[in-house]
Amino acid sequence: MQTRQKAPYGEWLSPISGALVAAGTRSLARPYATGPDLYWLEGRATEGGRMTLLRARDGGAVSECTPFPFNVRTRVHEYGGAAYLPFDNSVLFSHFAENCLYLRRGDADPVRITRNEKHRHADFVLDRSRKRVICVREDHEQSDLHPVNTICAVALDGSGDTRVLVQGADFHAAPRLSPDGEKLAWLCWNHPRMPWETTELWLAGVRDDGSLDTPRKIAGGDAESICQPEWSPDGRLYFVSDRSGWWNLYRAEDDDIVPVHPKSAEFGRPHWTLGNSMYGFLSAGEIGCTYIDNGVSHLARIDVAAGTLHSIPTPYTDVQDLYVGPGFMVLIAGSPTTPLEVARIDVASGQVDVLARSFDTLPAQAYLSIPQSISFPSVDGRTAHAFHYPPQNGDCVAPDGEKPPLIVISHGGPTGMATSTLKLSIQYWTSRGFAVLDVNYGGSSGFGRAYQDALKGQWGIVDVEDCISGAHFLTKRGLADPDRLIIRGGSAGGFTTLCALAFHDTFKAGASYYGVSDLKGLDDDSHKFESHYNHYLIAPPPECEQIYRERSPSNHTDRLQCPMIFFQGQDDKVVPPQQSELMVNALKARGVPVAYLAFEGEGHGFLKSQNIQRTLEAELFFYAKVFGFALPDAVEEIEIHNL
Repeated sequence: MQTRQKAPYGEWLSPISGALVAAGTRSLARPYATGPDLYWLEGRATEGGRMTLLRARDGGAVSECTPFPFNVRTRVHEYGGAAYLPFDNSVLFSHFAENCLYLRRGDADPVRITRNEKHRHADFVLDRSRKRVICVREDHEQSDLHPVNTICAVALDGSGDTRVLVQGADFHAAPRLSPDGEKLAWLCWNHPRMPWETTELWLAGVRDDGSLDTPRKIAGGDAESICQPEWSPDGRLYFVSDRSGWWNLYRAEDDDIVPVHPKSAEFGRPHWTLGNSMYGFLSAGEIGCTYIDNGVSHLARIDVAAGTLHSIPTPYTDVQDLYVGPGFMVLIAGSPTTPLEVARIDVASGQVDVLARSFDTLPAQAYLSIPQSISFPSVDGRTAHAFHYPPQNGDCVAPDGEKPPLIVISHGGPTGMATSTLKLSIQYWTSRGFAVLDVNYGGSSGFGRAYQDALKGQWGIVDVEDCISGAHFLTKRGLADPDRLIIRGGSAGGFTTLCALAFHDTFKAGASYYGVSDLKGLDDDSHKFESHYNHYLIAPPPECEQIYRERSPSNHTDRLQCPMIFFQGQDDKVVPPQQSELMVNALKARGVPVAYLAFEGEGHGFLKSQNIQRTLEAELFFYAKVFGFALPDAVEEIEIHNL
């Protein structure tokens, strides 16, 4: 047996390099199937983050449907989603560079079928008899800050013929056409609500000329969130609602709403992006689904007539997206020892066929930290949840009695959810001797409506308290060094990070990735989708004004005492660069150690491989200088002011 070298935490030599994390990881999204052909999206960091559509023909070789430079993305609601639709040996997709729709028939070159680059489209459904698609449209002709959202029909013949079918609400989503083409269902909601707060499900008949009859509301309203309406093969309308306090499946029958299988688990997720799917139909009488129970995903089938749920064994603990077809499921899923992958599961036999992985080269097991799901007490009697990753490296061991530095991760959203899927971005740290705590603070999804609503009016308080409580929970058990506690987060998680550092003294360093520092500035600069979100997270006007001043870290830079590093995309439309620059300049002026890296051509989240690598290595270099680590391998230095 090889002798492990004794080295301080933080100084372990790791084979999981920044270059491996950046170049080796591919994002996977939106599985779909038409007949025997399977489709999914793959993001390529080495091509500037371009999303391309891949197809596996009848279980055979994988080919690319959208060659360079096509980028299959959309920015409807800014976060996009559901940017393509395959049908009849053709594929319709949104090209990100110009917002136009393209149609590729067979192996022919893609042909542009819309021309107005001020119109964004997403979430397509085929209206076969009328030779058109029905989709969500976002019209930016009059205003980029306040575009007009509708549901429209787009002709497939390239004529440019477009007809608005549904309008009037601030937001529309999920148009779904019945199997006979005679009914259209959709979702809508209005400011100041977000779709995971209050949503409505509507239904209308489709006339012979393609227009709609007078619509009627099927479900939804105050304090009820609805997502993923779907039609069964026999023409019955299903949807997911949280009316019970959990996102569960329901069926619309005449004037009644019938629960399919009540369960204290989540069969839905917050719809930041369009087209999210957690269930579908194996047949008219059987539903294939995934649900989340205490932060862990499960796969199951539901007998519709009996209302019974039957588990489907899988190697996965995190199912992020699901397409269900006759007798099979295609999913994006992972586990603590498996990175996200595209897999097809035959329901009858249980056979799992892996079609693609988010990275091809898996580090040896000896370098992988397996997370433990923990729950811990927080403020006011709350219980919070997290995944704890201890340091792990098959070649290294720390000196006796030393405790590891701890990185606490505050996820974005803030309705996001930390999962246990193998992520090289976390293993980068644990294989170097850091412990990591990935926190599902109050406000996270996956634990029911009440847990998610714990953040109502409490953003910057409950999330921060839970992150601090998690750090204390580990230090009291000797699993982390109280003098080397770090907090890091992006976007909303960046706000949590900044609040933790401005208003508390638990953490000794922090990293903000395009984090929110000024709540008033966020309101002023925010895009339409999130422009009223702070009414829920903080308070509605005019009550919010005083709270904004009290809770914005930008107003309390005098309280920031510990070193910080900031990362920012120069093209970020969600959290503009000035949010980070304000903080950096204030810390420079006060003599607090601070570093700042800004990246041209990056938006809200970094997609380019060279920038992903640069941020990881810069953050590691920063911690090494702050805590006095001697890095065992060379990384590019960064400028740290006041250190």
